[in-house]
Amino acid sequence: MSRAYYSDLINDFLVRGPDEILGALSRSSPFAVETTQRNAWMEQVVVLQNTLQQDSGRGKVYFEYAVPRLGKRIDVLVLLDHVVFVLEFKVGETQFLSGAKDQVWDYAVDLKNFHETSHDKAIAPILIATGAEIGFSVIATSARDDGVLQPLHAASDQIRCVMDQVLQFCDGPTINPLVWDGGGYHPTPTIVEAAMALYGGHSVTDISRNDASAINLGRTTDAISEVIRSSQAQSTKSICLVTGVPGAGKTLVGLNIATQHTNKEAVDHAVFLSGNGPLVTILREALARDKVRREAEAGRRMKKGEAMSEVKLFIQNVHHYRDECLIDTERPPIEHVAIFDEAQRAWNLEQTASFMLRKKQKADFNQSEPEFLISCLNRHKDWAVVVCLVGGGQEINTGEAGIEEWIDALQRSFADWHIHISPRLQEVEYGAGRILAQLKSQPNVHFNSDLHLDVSMRSFRAEHVSALVKNMLDINLDDAREVLAELADRYPIVLTRHLAKAKAWLKAQARGTERYGMVVSSQAQRLKPHAIDVKSPMDPIHWFLDGKDDVRSSFYLEDVATEFHVQGLELDWACVVWDADFRFAAPGWQHHSFVGSKWQHIHKAERQGYLKNAYRVLLTRARQGMVLVVPEGDPDDLTRSPSFYDPTFEYLKAIGLQIL
Repeated sequence: MSRAYYSDLINDFLVRGPDEILGALSRSSPFAVETTQRNAWMEQVVVLQNTLQQDSGRGKVYFEYAVPRLGKRIDVLVLLDHVVFVLEFKVGETQFLSGAKDQVWDYAVDLKNFHETSHDKAIAPILIATGAEIGFSVIATSARDDGVLQPLHAASDQIRCVMDQVLQFCDGPTINPLVWDGGGYHPTPTIVEAAMALYGGHSVTDISRNDASAINLGRTTDAISEVIRSSQAQSTKSICLVTGVPGAGKTLVGLNIATQHTNKEAVDHAVFLSGNGPLVTILREALARDKVRREAEAGRRMKKGEAMSEVKLFIQNVHHYRDECLIDTERPPIEHVAIFDEAQRAWNLEQTASFMLRKKQKADFNQSEPEFLISCLNRHKDWAVVVCLVGGGQEINTGEAGIEEWIDALQRSFADWHIHISPRLQEVEYGAGRILAQLKSQPNVHFNSDLHLDVSMRSFRAEHVSALVKNMLDINLDDAREVLAELADRYPIVLTRHLAKAKAWLKAQARGTERYGMVVSSQAQRLKPHAIDVKSPMDPIHWFLDGKDDVRSSFYLEDVATEFHVQGLELDWACVVWDADFRFAAPGWQHHSFVGSKWQHIHKAERQGYLKNAYRVLLTRARQGMVLVVPEGDPDDLTRSPSFYDPTFEYLKAIGLQIL
């Protein structure tokens, strides 16, 4: 299936009439073609035929080339000699606007990163303002220096000149269009991009990697779908425990299952649940905005409130879901399938009972959150499936029970449920080794290796970032150095003492709308001299979704996000600022909390674990690279003594991180 509405060898494109090409474009569009679109296409065709007159027999053109990860289409692609030209037309526009520049840059970078036969090609993004009298372009590479040029500008009659300059500037073998067409497209979208694509009708295979080095997310989806099918057919109740390293795609799998079962009239209707408030808020807002946009493109008007109402049925806050089930303790929920994201963060009995007493005036509540949630699905008389998406070492707050409580609850109260689990749950990060040993002899326990995702999909440049972070935090110095060497130039990690340098580095690395931002521990209370206040309110919607012109967005590098804001989400580039709450010393990591006017040791092992996991979350948010900032401290400030920071800097330096 062609990814373009229309494509042709340049030789054939030049001899076809514009009306014939326009007809092909119109027939390929899934939407009614408005007059403005027809006129834009006609102008593009005429301009390109004039531009490429001397290039008969030299390449190929593509109109409306799909970029599934971004949910958009490139106006025109031209393969000419040894260069891939990405052309974005702004018909009638007299200026070269920054948003349009980012748009064409995004397209070029997407091809470089995710289209396998473009990986080694020179790619030139050109922004064309057809109403401009003159454009000005300086050919230059970006900080990544990977063959993607910085965006070039051209008026309609300058395109030929710009293309000739690029052909002289770049080198490489001539591109064979037939070979280039055969290249696979293997994107790794952010969770927001993935949610929009899935909700918009794309399959998980359209928007995810499926190369040999990564476990196909489709296999995990298929394994869960089979449990749903068999449970329904046999009238049994089942729970699936899906594990994976940070960024492996657990949430993506959950969203994929949910989108396949979104019909609330169907018996296998599913709901995606998360206790992560920022994640739920951001996904809902992104899906509602995207729904309104897609309806507008199809010629239909939809109010955002209407779109939001639909989205809220699809993605719900697990605590609101729980509260709804408390209203009527006998009636089952309408869903037979419930997907719990970050299930390891569900509350233990103590935390749940305390909440029920304080907020719901329910005394003597005797169920943990996992046990109560399972009981809600257990109300169905026929069948039900619970899917738990489990991250290892991700518990970051008081009362989070870990995955063992889900298994304990099944053992205590739901012995008839079938348990489908990953054999990797026995690893130490999941804290379920004891209970798994007891389960091995039980007939209703089924081990399935497809329920574990062991390769990070978050970082398409380097799959071993989570292993590096684990070794850093576990003080496995030799192993950390070895993994860092494997990352090499694919995933830059730099270290500095100076926040200004870190900000400049971030801005230089990012291209187009690649998102960057600062993240810090929620306990990092002595970064105020650097204008970082973890107590200052930030709005996750604006921080994660809004653009470079909004001071509330992550791009401004003013508001910071903590582990509670970013867990389950990601940035392209991250600045992690390290405070004295988690500091290195000769015996190992030391854990501190700032109380009143001084740092105090954290002695409780559980709270020490939460702090370590907070840094694990912060250090695994970036898809493409990160800068770590360890401040120098201030000898005149007892709360920021250099002795609190220097050993941490020296430890990270000893791993081999590049000093900025």
